[in-house]
Order: sequence, then C-alpha cells, then structure tokens
Amino acid sequence: QVQLVESGGGLVQPGGSLRLSCAASGFTLDYYYIGWFRQAPGKEREGVSCISSSGRSTYDADSVKGRFTISRDNAQNTVYLQMNGLKPEDTAVYYCAAVRTTRPVRGGCRTAYDYWGQGTQVTVSS
Repeated sequence: QVQLVESGGGLVQPGGSLRLSCAASGFTLDYYYIGWFRQAPGKEREGVSCISSSGRSTYDADSVKGRFTISRDNAQNTVYLQMNGLKPEDTAVYYCAAVRTTRPVRGGCRTAYDYWGQGTQVTVSS
C-alpha cells in the first residue's frame, strides 16, 4: 500500500521546536520531490517548504524562512521539517506530499502532487 505518514506534531509553547517526519511506505522517495503544507482552521492551505528529489534545492515560504528547515534522508525513506522558533500563527495541520520528478525547486513549491499524507496537528500555545 502506497502511503505517506506524517508524525512529530504536538503541543508546544511559543519559541519551542518540533521536528516533523514524513515517511513513505510502498514506494521509494528517491525520485520524488516533497512538499510540506499546512492548513489552519478557516484558512487556505499554504505551502511551507519543499525539497527536490536530490535534496540540492529547497524553498521556504517567507512566513517560515529562517525558522524552518526541510531535509531528507533517502536511505530512511523519510523527509523532515525542523521547526524552530514556533509562533502561535504556526498552529495548523501539517501535510507532506510527494510528486515524482527530478526537477529542482524553483521560485516556490509545486502545486500538484501524486501522494498526500493524512496530516499531523501542530499547536503552538502557552
């Protein structure tokens, strides 16, 4: 069964950190471009970060630049989103998505993906 599974979400105080994981099963991520997205209640889905299949190119939205870092470990078939300096406005359900392409990241994250995870809740609150 092909699926993406996110984990690592939870409740954290402002200024805290979390590391989200996106693990693939049923397929290998080696040739997949990965995006992290989030959606807060009443808001549109927002592209947060994305990474090329090689890991050589990435993109971070302005809202998270300097605080979030996307990385991948193809040997572990997993992509990570390290989130530091969390703010209440980062509260959302975070999703990872995969699309089969070896193209680099350019000018923003892709919008069309082959697979989506079920999401993990991140809540930033004191």
